[in-house]
Amino acid sequence: MDTSWKQKAEQAWDEKAKDWHKRSKDMWESGSRKSIIPLFTKFVPKGLTVCDLGCGDGYGSYLLSINGYDVIGIDLSHEMVDLAKKRERDGLRFVQGDIGKTPFKDDSFDALLAINSIEWTESPNEVLQEWRRLLKTEGYLVVGILGPTAHPRTNSFGRLLGEKVICNTMMPWELERLATLQGWKKVGEAGVYKRGVTEALVSHLPLELKQALTFMWLFVLQKL
Repeated sequence: MDTSWKQKAEQAWDEKAKDWHKRSKDMWESGSRKSIIPLFTKFVPKGLTVCDLGCGDGYGSYLLSINGYDVIGIDLSHEMVDLAKKRERDGLRFVQGDIGKTPFKDDSFDALLAINSIEWTESPNEVLQEWRRLLKTEGYLVVGILGPTAHPRTNSFGRLLGEKVICNTMMPWELERLATLQGWKKVGEAGVYKRGVTEALVSHLPLELKQALTFMWLFVLQKL
């Protein structure tokens, strides 16, 4: 993996850390991330070991912890991890590191959580392979990517101008195809929609149209 990509990504998220920290609690409790923990608990029994890949300031990891999981969060940004460490408690700790080349042993975790983090890696295909290595057989990965209507997708726009960007936004079908090629099994999925789009408006639509309206698409994948 290109060292310069990692350095630039780390710098970008170090710079975003303070602003992100101001907003993260609201995002997880009442905003775009509020449905993630309920989806996770639907598939992953409490008491298991979880790695939060790209944990940011650790609020999502904290929510997993208070829901009964043994959690370790990892993030590339030193500033994010410094903020996250303030939340450490029994069963919750944080380390700084590369989510595409982690320090953990094979089959270390029962489940993984990765929300809007795989897009910030240079090779999502290689990162998915690394995550398979970390996960026990039949373990679950809950992964969220930005949907077509998400404004942060602008981080990838520069590639159309020939610029070297550090964000690989992708469509939901693209991530699903990558996962399928590696042998992951999709066992669940859900959309997060912008305000004004209700379940009643989308419930009758085919899957590809539902995905087209999302701010975020969540997959639950299982390692077979």
